[in-house]
Amino acid sequence: MTTRKPWTRNDLLVAFYLYNKMPFGQIRHGNKEIAATAELMGRTASSLSMKMANIASCDPSIIESGRSGLSGASKADRDMWLEMSGDRASFYLAASEAVLKLYQSHNLMPPDIEPLTEDSTDYSAADNLTLTKARIGQGQFRLAVLSAYDFKCCITGIDIADLLVASHIVPWRLDAANRLNPSNGLCLSALHDKAFDKGLITLNEQLEVMLSSQLLQQKNRALTDNFEPYENRQIFLPKKFMPSQQFLSHHRNHIFQP
Repeated sequence: MTTRKPWTRNDLLVAFYLYNKMPFGQIRHGNKEIAATAELMGRTASSLSMKMANIASCDPSIIESGRSGLSGASKADRDMWLEMSGDRASFYLAASEAVLKLYQSHNLMPPDIEPLTEDSTDYSAADNLTLTKARIGQGQFRLAVLSAYDFKCCITGIDIADLLVASHIVPWRLDAANRLNPSNGLCLSALHDKAFDKGLITLNEQLEVMLSSQLLQQKNRALTDNFEPYENRQIFLPKKFMPSQQFLSHHRNHIFQP
């Protein structure tokens, strides 16, 4: 039987990990992954799902949406949100380690984390840490972005995971501080990700699709079918991690080809 107990740092890291990877609408005690993880933690599914809902109240995009009933965040929740926002690479690594430790204590492996073991390449300890952070960070960035959009392309609605990309708004190479910030990401199909990356499409301040004149001038039926129907249409909005207007402005001004 589970009992009430204080939330440790590792417990909070597990809850944050689940919050980042899970669509907002799936945060409920009936969710099988939440229930299974809560059992390993010695908690009820209701307790863990409530903690995740409290974490949501730290999310600026949730607050700005005016969603009610999400005001129970503790100081520890808010402090951990700030820690995550300050250094996502280190935070994502710590969260992954906490989940691994929890599962391995029950001789199990979590469903979507590889063991944090080193390969046979002779790297220095510092290089190994950098590579591990990069691998874990990229994986969690992808989960955070795709889950924010319910695993659907925000332009077309395509919901085949193998065809979806966590697309950076400000390119990876240009902004190291926000490489893993899910508000610097959009869930796009592989085709629309490439078009966004090359500046052939962008979003205006109302999050409506804008097409480059280079696309509009094409006489290719495939291009017409895959882009013109979405011009001036607002994207499917995320349930969390709203795309930053600052990052979108950079894309319009420096990457988009009018």
